[in-house]
Amino acid sequence: MCRRLIVTFLCLLFTAFSANFAGAAEPLKIGISLGLTGKYAQMSDMSLKAYKLWEQNINARGGLLGRTVQLNIQDDKSDAATAREIYRHWIEDEKIDLVIGPYSSEITAAVLPVTEEHRYPLLAAGAAADVLWQRGYKYVFGIYVPTSKYMVSFLELLATEGLNKIAMVGADDLFSKEIALGAKEWVKRFGLTIVFSEEFKNGTKPLTTVIQRAQGSGADVLVVFGYLDESVNARLALKEIGWSPRAYYATVGPAVQRYHDILKDDAENAFSSSQWEPTSSFPGAKEFTEQFFNAYHMLPSYHAGSAYAAGQVMETAIRKSRSIDREKIRSALSSLDTMTIMGRYGVDRTGRQVRHFGSTVQWQKGRKEIVSPKELMTAKPVWK
Repeated sequence: MCRRLIVTFLCLLFTAFSANFAGAAEPLKIGISLGLTGKYAQMSDMSLKAYKLWEQNINARGGLLGRTVQLNIQDDKSDAATAREIYRHWIEDEKIDLVIGPYSSEITAAVLPVTEEHRYPLLAAGAAADVLWQRGYKYVFGIYVPTSKYMVSFLELLATEGLNKIAMVGADDLFSKEIALGAKEWVKRFGLTIVFSEEFKNGTKPLTTVIQRAQGSGADVLVVFGYLDESVNARLALKEIGWSPRAYYATVGPAVQRYHDILKDDAENAFSSSQWEPTSSFPGAKEFTEQFFNAYHMLPSYHAGSAYAAGQVMETAIRKSRSIDREKIRSALSSLDTMTIMGRYGVDRTGRQVRHFGSTVQWQKGRKEIVSPKELMTAKPVWK
């Protein structure tokens, strides 16, 4: 009788253990949409590569909460409506555990109503537009320097150099419009002058006509707001009309290797803002850069750095919460003050990033150099 009770007890214990083990073995699923095709393909591919490395590394350390991490990454085709449907399907139909945001402010803005409605905390790993944190959302948390401060470092360089007359042209997408708005405020603070400003329809090419009008303003500096395509097309227009301003700055494009691959020698001296560079000395940045290069035979852009950093922030929030309860994770993301490979993470009461700072980069002799701030500088800026 006693022996039979012991056997029964052991069987029940084994059954309970097996059930718990099976539950622990269920992957922790995180959904991410990226524009792997379309306008944002170059930047999204960098993000994809970094997310895969984070997934590999976190699982090599045993996963999270005893569960393997499984990233579900889908191509949103650089289209806002497609991305919105992807997140809706994941949340409403698949009941996915967690999500991380898509690339671009415009697409992030499109998915936020879905994630907010269902109270899914969303790390905006590829969006910077301040307006995203001005709509009363409670579940969105920034990684990037927001657009209101995006160009501060470069404009400070202009003020120091005494380059006062600026022509600004930009696409009419959300990100570009928001950066232009923030830049104009800082232009006033630095005592600079905007001698020309014009917005063009997203996707416009060539940009020869608008660049010619900017040239006619007598500007010393040309600033272009857009993504990779706009930065390349504006540079081609400069070459076509024979204008060589003292400084050429464009958002996003010159911060990625593809810009130089396309333009080659014509990429020289272009400035841009960067959220992170492979030469950064933040904890783990060197190891990440080496792993990325060994895996993909290329250096990571800031889009890769921010994606990996988003994984690190999510990991820290989950460990702090000791669960995947989304309200607890939201609370953790709201209060975290932590270091990642791209620097410090910390947000204000709206979820907007306030701890991280960016840099200004410039192509010099085929290399992308950090020219500001002084703490990260790898070369002095070159002016024409």
